[in-house]
Amino acid sequence: MAHAQHTPHSEMPAYEEHTHHPNYVKIWAILSALLVVSVAGPFIGIRAVTLITAFGIAIVKAYMVAKNFMHINVAPRFVVYLVGTMLVFMLLFFAGVSPDVMKARGTDWEKPTWLHQAPVAAPAEHGGEHH
Repeated sequence: MAHAQHTPHSEMPAYEEHTHHPNYVKIWAILSALLVVSVAGPFIGIRAVTLITAFGIAIVKAYMVAKNFMHINVAPRFVVYLVGTMLVFMLLFFAGVSPDVMKARGTDWEKPTWLHQAPVAAPAEHGGEHH
């Protein structure tokens, strides 16, 4: 009966090595703290802070998840290139369609009025008046 040969760890290709971060709890805590900051950012009321906290922290969190939990850093090189190419195509698609989608009117279409109306303000309280 033939037995499968066990490949020594030193002879395994780099992408087959299963390396784990020594402290997943620390990474989880960092991701949770970044989530709190990204949720709290819009409450400050400064548009630049909102954009930095929303998009900047989202990019950092996505990188941390891909590196530490998806192990993209030990994947074959072509996987990293595929992910990078997908991101470039996604940005090109957004850049191509955003000028049309963000306008209120186009050549053969008009954005519905409910999409570009200002939100309705809550009625002001009246000092004890009853109707």
